[in-house]
Amino acid sequence: MSDSAYPSPARHPLETRVPAPVVALLLGTAMHLLPPLPADDALFFVRKVVMDLSFQLSALCVLAAVASLWRSHTTINPLQPERASALVTDGIYRYTRNPMYLSLLLLLFGYACELWNWPAFLAPLAYAAYITRFQILPEERVLEAKFGEAYRAYKQRVRRWL
Repeated sequence: MSDSAYPSPARHPLETRVPAPVVALLLGTAMHLLPPLPADDALFFVRKVVMDLSFQLSALCVLAAVASLWRSHTTINPLQPERASALVTDGIYRYTRNPMYLSLLLLLFGYACELWNWPAFLAPLAYAAYITRFQILPEERVLEAKFGEAYRAYKQRVRRWL
């Protein structure tokens, strides 16, 4: 079937239009502009471990996602979900339906740990809310229309984020 066989329903102008990395970059920039707060030296080691773990998990998520999509010969472009040629449910997609978005969420969380400014922790929450509403939900509608029962079953087995 051609891509035109899956018409887009009426949608909000922001749906699938602003790439997730741009959203994360804007939020990261806003986090950077927050005034610094004094860091608690007693928590430095814990903060550093959590930050490093977040960054490493972020890299692992995106690399595993790209590898799974590449093996399945399908698109990695989330701005055009109708171009998906395969429903990928193996690899990291067995644990999360959105590993690349999760990767960016982990980056923002790690950066918030680095900044150690409580308002900075609002950015990962804002990212998750925005991406869920304007990227993930529209993608899910397209994938459900395209892959039908197989995608509905996948949604029942695997969580959206974790």
